Amino acid sequence: MKDALTIHRALLERETQHEIVRLPRAVAHADELPRALGLPADRCLVTRVYACDDVHRGRGFLTGVVVAAGERPRTDVVRLGVGARTVRPARADLVNAATEYAAGLVCPLLLPPAMPLLMDQRIIDGLAIDDVVYTATGEPSTALGIRALDLYALSGAKPVHLFGPGPRPPARRMRAEPRHPVG
Repeated sequence: MKDALTIHRALLERETQHEIVRLPRAVAHADELPRALGLPADRCLVTRVYACDDVHRGRGFLTGVVVAAGERPRTDVVRLGVGARTVRPARADLVNAATEYAAGLVCPLLLPPAMPLLMDQRIIDGLAIDDVVYTATGEPSTALGIRALDLYALSGAKPVHLFGPGPRPPARRMRAEPRHPVG
């Protein structure tokens, strides 16, 4: 099984700044990270895994979806995002076997290459370049702290509007934009 040490070593190889945080209490699911860390839910990310059936042949595959803690995207939006015929939450045994993480503590890094990964567009739009987010490590007693931009880049996630149109987060953006217009 993958754990905090596996993630730490992979990030060291890529020379990516990060922190493995020891939690004050063990968590059973990544949705518990905000309470354990004393942070807002939008700074703690959860990777939800769904079982999908291919549109053409009905072959099954898993997909991951990165959202803020406590959020659950509608399955029809996930279905459209990955081009599947059907989508449903994946069984824990399938998640464990395919990702090598504990089912409720999946990290969005080091997932199988054949597993599509979607990320809520609001995460990308709502965080500044240097904002740190926290995610599970596969272990109940640790979390990964990493810059949001690094997590997005290293995960290879496809940004998708998972929650439809709505109010955008404050004007802090992950993409580097000039503060003052030129001219």
